[in-house]
Amino acid sequence: MKMMLIANSVASSYSARRRVVIRKALAADCDLTAVETEYRGHATELAAQAAADGFDVVVVLAGDGTLNEAACGLVGTQTALAPLPGGSTNVYAQALGVPLDPVDAASVLIQSLETESSTRIGVGKVNDRHFLFHCGVGFDAAVIRQVEKYGRLKRHAAHPVYVLAAFDTWFRGFDRNEPAFDIELPDGERIDGVYFAIIHKMAPYTYLGHRPINVDRTANLHTPLSLTAFTRCNVITLMGSAASAMASGRYLRNRKTIKRYTELEHFTIAGRRPFPRQVDGDDLGDTMRLEVQHIPDAITLITPYSPAPTPSGEAE
Repeated sequence: MKMMLIANSVASSYSARRRVVIRKALAADCDLTAVETEYRGHATELAAQAAADGFDVVVVLAGDGTLNEAACGLVGTQTALAPLPGGSTNVYAQALGVPLDPVDAASVLIQSLETESSTRIGVGKVNDRHFLFHCGVGFDAAVIRQVEKYGRLKRHAAHPVYVLAAFDTWFRGFDRNEPAFDIELPDGERIDGVYFAIIHKMAPYTYLGHRPINVDRTANLHTPLSLTAFTRCNVITLMGSAASAMASGRYLRNRKTIKRYTELEHFTIAGRRPFPRQVDGDDLGDTMRLEVQHIPDAITLITPYSPAPTPSGEAE
């Protein structure tokens, strides 16, 4: 099996010791090529070249941003994608059930490859950028942009930084006076006056520590897109939604100013002014329009090996 290991050398869980252990483990049964990213977008180039060169699998030892880049290079190919947690939150790996320790995750990956544990999945796409689990537009994306300003602190204290960035953005970095965009759904329905929206391809939206934050629990690897749009932006809505996402989700489901849609294949976001957007936690800057699509049958994903349960009464 030909395998490429793409690593982000500045990822928070990355170290020389882990690199050596993981490379040795993966190279034991595979023809391994190990590379490191050198600049933004490099993982996309490396993954696309791996697919062109006939690699069977691209393993990404990094956070969600680098994993997203690699996925973009593999869309429409037969080369499989496998995440190894190497970032500060590792939303996608956690959602899949991958162990958070990258060495343990490498061991599970080897079992997954031996048992051919994989699935073909769809991805989301906004304009020319694909995403694996979510796209945030408006306030959500403005928070991500603020997080990026903390640099190295994000890698060592990610969750407190996100909370701090959310408050900082709320009070100083986001225009709450007027909505930023409207959403045009494929059946002609419009959602006018939206302050921020989250487009889901998978649940949860993120994690606070090990606690999942579920904005929409219906999204999974094999569903089209789900949309949660907020037509009001005040303290009650923000705090109520955050608390609901960590609990039953009842407030999010029942609030009239929060619009929810599932099973969407495409829709359009039209700006009233330039608005920020992010995919899988990666800030993409401002835009005036987004064409949002579900791309089915896009990537082969290596899923964690899960042994069949031992029948009751049998020895393990």
